[in-house]
Parts: sequence; structure tokens; C-alpha cells
Amino acid sequence: MRVPGRRSRDASAYRATGPEEQEMRVAVAGGTGAVGRPVAEELAAAGHEPVVLARSRGVDLVSGAGLDAALAGADAVIDVSNRSVLGRDKAVAFFGSVSRNLLDAGARAGVRHHLALSIVGVDGIGHGYYQGKLRQEEVVKGGQVPWTVLRATQFHEFVLQTLQQMPKRLAVVPRMNTQPVAAREVARHLVELVLAPPGGMAPELAGPRVEQLADLVRRLLEARHERRLVVPVRLPGTVGAAMAGDGQLPAGPGPRGTETFDEWLARTVAWGE
Repeated sequence: MRVPGRRSRDASAYRATGPEEQEMRVAVAGGTGAVGRPVAEELAAAGHEPVVLARSRGVDLVSGAGLDAALAGADAVIDVSNRSVLGRDKAVAFFGSVSRNLLDAGARAGVRHHLALSIVGVDGIGHGYYQGKLRQEEVVKGGQVPWTVLRATQFHEFVLQTLQQMPKRLAVVPRMNTQPVAAREVARHLVELVLAPPGGMAPELAGPRVEQLADLVRRLLEARHERRLVVPVRLPGTVGAAMAGDGQLPAGPGPRGTETFDEWLARTVAWGE
């Protein structure tokens, strides 16, 4: 049974009793974002204590300021931090710095599980942002804290983010095969993983079906009653070939979300999001 206010920090006891038997203090880096918020909510609903790591909470992940105090007593860290940077150098610098700071502070605090969220296909696409995520994986694997990395496909929410970056009358989108998954389902799976012992590279998480990004954009526009010309464009070189092919699809069996894009779309439109 869980004893209120008491957490065992002994790894052997953790394995023997099972994670569901303990209340855990779990730090969520990027806990105010699209995945971080539901992660914190899922942790709290399961009886655990989420600690949000964000600038608004006095923690700077890039400089490391405030991390030691925030991680005091933490059992685990879930890193879903993000920054919308496309250039390789900025992406590598951001994800590398954040990961090193989290791992170093986590080691000092006695954190026993570091879980990072990455992207399916990150090692096969030379996109600048993906190179940053790949650096994140490398840093996590070389850190002192036992780790798990979960690669997930693009979220349903990615379609809206793509559209918001386009001019009002035109949407030029890359030709991309994707198997989108709901951010809420990603959050739920992250919580399941962090409550289990560290497992290295976890099986890739994807949504229920393969879609074309341009088709998803058109359906989103229709649901929002917006008229805009959608122009699919194949990006040049190996990046474009990988995106138009299976480069961003899961390479093998693994967990699959159940909410389709159309179900997510109906729900978000109904909520006015």
C-alpha cells in the first residue's frame, strides 16, 4: 500500500514492489507544453507528484538555473522540452544543452530514471530539428542516469502547427507520409514508461493509420470552414525522399494509439481549440 508522504528511493525495492505501489515525484521538463501538460495531469491522476520544469516555474533548462532545487527528491525525469528551431546548429545546441543539464542535475539529485521523448525516423532524416533530437538521444545514452527513450510519430496537433506557419491564403506543405498520434495518448504512454524500470530504446509509438500530411491539412481547413489553397511540395534530396516515403513511419511493431485524426479533429473543433 502507498504510505502518504513517503517514497522509497531504493531501486531494488522499486523493482520488487512494482511502480504502481509507490508514490513518485516526477519532474516534467517542458511541463507547460502540448505534451507536458497532459503528462503532468496523467501523473497526478495516477497518484504521483508532478514537478513542472519551465521558466514560468523558475527553472531555465538551457542555463540550468533552478534545476538543482527543482529536482530535489525527484525519483524520475520526463523530458518533453521543445523549441521550434529549424536550423541544425540551434537545434543541436538547444537539445544538447537541455539534456546535459537535466542529466547532470538528475545525477546530483539521485534521480533513477530519465525518460526522453524523441521522434520516429530521427536518425534517417537530415532535417535540422531532427539533428537536434538525435543529439538529445546521444546525450541521454551517454549520461549517468539510467534511461529510456521513446520515439513517437508526429502528433495530430502537428497539422495545426504546420497550418499556423503558412500565409492565410496559401498552405505549402511538404509531401509527407505520417502516422499521427494524439498528444494525450503519447502522454499516457510516457507515464506508463516512467513508472517502469529504465528500458533503453522503447518500442516506437505511432497512431492508428498512415496519412498524407496534405490530406490532413485539407480536412483541418474544412472543419474550420477556412478556404485556402493547399499545395503539396516534395522537398529536395534525401530529406524529401524520406519524408515522402516511409522515413517517418515506425520501423517495426510497437504500441499504437487509438484516436484517429478525424476523431481528434471532431473533438478539438467541438471544444473550440
